[in-house]
Amino acid sequence: MIRILVVDDHAVVREGVKQILADVSDMVVKDEAGNGPTTLEKIAQNDYDVVLLDISMPGRSGLEILEDIKSRHPKLPVLILSMHPEEQYAVRALRAGASGYLTKASAPQELIGAIRKASSGGKYVTTSLAEKLALELGTDTEKLPHERLSNREHQVMLMLAGGKSVSEIAENIFLSSKTVSTYRTRIMDKMGMKKNAELTLYAVHNNLIN
Repeated sequence: MIRILVVDDHAVVREGVKQILADVSDMVVKDEAGNGPTTLEKIAQNDYDVVLLDISMPGRSGLEILEDIKSRHPKLPVLILSMHPEEQYAVRALRAGASGYLTKASAPQELIGAIRKASSGGKYVTTSLAEKLALELGTDTEKLPHERLSNREHQVMLMLAGGKSVSEIAENIFLSSKTVSTYRTRIMDKMGMKKNAELTLYAVHNNLIN
């Protein structure tokens, strides 16, 4: 039996996953969590075979939680299940140790197959993502500006590009406005930009936002 921890800050998403897996004979949703601290606490206290982890959560992002999980429990498979398209986070997630990346628009059978693959020690990668990874590994091309950002900077950059203000971002990820402003300054320096509008145009051009 594959024991699963479902991590998402939306109860409706957790319920949806439980419904999808309810009739799967070799899987059971053993537990659920809605934030990073609870996730790490449950993993420390219980045994799971796979963690299903969202990226967009209040406070620390899913990528930061993923890094914590892998540093403390390197052999525990973590599948990212996110509303964000692959272009935004998939490569970062796999680099951080994820066993796969699925969007919430994925078919139920795809999710079930990915969980089975991850629990057996494999990696679940879509064809499009495999091509992107192969391209990155096979060339020595210089990284794009957004690929030089840290995971937290990348998260803030996408929010700025999406039109959120510094104060809105601060409230969303539980940081002070001053800290978010510092991240914004770093982002602008690393990407060679001065205005949020430039970030938005760049993000749209690179399919990072719709």
